[in-house]
Amino acid sequence: MTSNKKNKYNCPRLKTGLIVLLVLVLVLGGILAYIAWDRGFREHPQPEWVMRDGATRFMYASIGAEWDAGIPYWIFMVLPRMYPDKLPGPGGYASLGIPWEQGMELPVGFTKKTIGFPRVANNCAVCHTMRYRTSPDAEPVLVPLGPGHTSNVEAYFRFIVDCAKDPRFNSDNILMLIELNTKLDFIDKLLYRFFIIPITKKRLLEREAQFQWIYNDAYPEWGRGRDDAMNLTKYFMIEVQPPDDGTFGPTDFPAIWNLKKYDSQPEDANPQRLNLAGDTWDAYSVVMDSALGLLGAEPPDAEEFVGHVQWITDYAKNTPPPKFPYPVDAAKAAAGSIVFDRHCASCHAEDSDKVGRPLPLAEVGTNRDRLDTWGRKYTILANQVVEEMGLERRGLVEEDLPGYNV
Repeated sequence: MTSNKKNKYNCPRLKTGLIVLLVLVLVLGGILAYIAWDRGFREHPQPEWVMRDGATRFMYASIGAEWDAGIPYWIFMVLPRMYPDKLPGPGGYASLGIPWEQGMELPVGFTKKTIGFPRVANNCAVCHTMRYRTSPDAEPVLVPLGPGHTSNVEAYFRFIVDCAKDPRFNSDNILMLIELNTKLDFIDKLLYRFFIIPITKKRLLEREAQFQWIYNDAYPEWGRGRDDAMNLTKYFMIEVQPPDDGTFGPTDFPAIWNLKKYDSQPEDANPQRLNLAGDTWDAYSVVMDSALGLLGAEPPDAEEFVGHVQWITDYAKNTPPPKFPYPVDAAKAAAGSIVFDRHCASCHAEDSDKVGRPLPLAEVGTNRDRLDTWGRKYTILANQVVEEMGLERRGLVEEDLPGYNV
């Protein structure tokens, strides 16, 4: 009896069947693992046109933000059609005042990269690209590195969070709109329905907590062409809790062309600084910290990230301001030059030793809101966070600052 059972379980046919089954399971597991990697995490390079020249690269090239801060491309594209009531006006994302180049699928400063599936994120151009018209009917001229004076970044932040808070944000509704624009294959439909849309909703709702201070009715809106830069750094990069300490200091986006004029060195006796309050020693540090704020997390590839930061820094240093595009009345310009020399040059002329240095608040004569958003304790924390990421930069100025930069 025992011998028969033993023979039964040692049957060669049964062993072969088990081996075949095991192989099938391994093959199926490998196929599923490959699909998960290919459709969820496989990184593809951006198309070659993105790198065709410096201006295009600055406006559309990825800096790596798609990994943690990216929004799935097709969700990004259908949100304005699904929630037009949550935008400032008609026109989709254009209602936010974001520059949009003729013929481009995304606004300036919005990058598209496929990491498993196409994702949309931001780069530095979203705040630092200006536009103008030479006549009311002319096409807008875009100027990379200029101040994004029309962009309403706060309204964009609120829009994507408010969409996720709406009960209509679900797989059925979003997939229905996506299907009106493109035909997803079977695998992508499954991924969007059961993973991509639910996870996107969860991640956007998590941002609401980080954006706590912009939902505080005690503070006015930033307005177009402005952001609360140091609070963004404080609550996103160094994750200070709670994300509303009672300070509020939005300021205008600056032009960041010709940054080589602020190229101070550690041995300088009276070095120039950057940022409104002179918070930062050099351009490279400003670019790195701003880029980290856009990533919202540690860079997925530190070496690649440093390469992006170095390129943007070099581009900003070596690009001169654009030529003034309108006619100049020589007589009025000469009269204005006299006024400038008499009343302004001591602080603002190119050869003034005050340019790029903090001026005491009492002498500036304005409010201290922006100054209060930052300080020595946050500077030390920020420098520690960046160092822990394994990134090297000169860093932020570890001292309490007296006022605002000239």
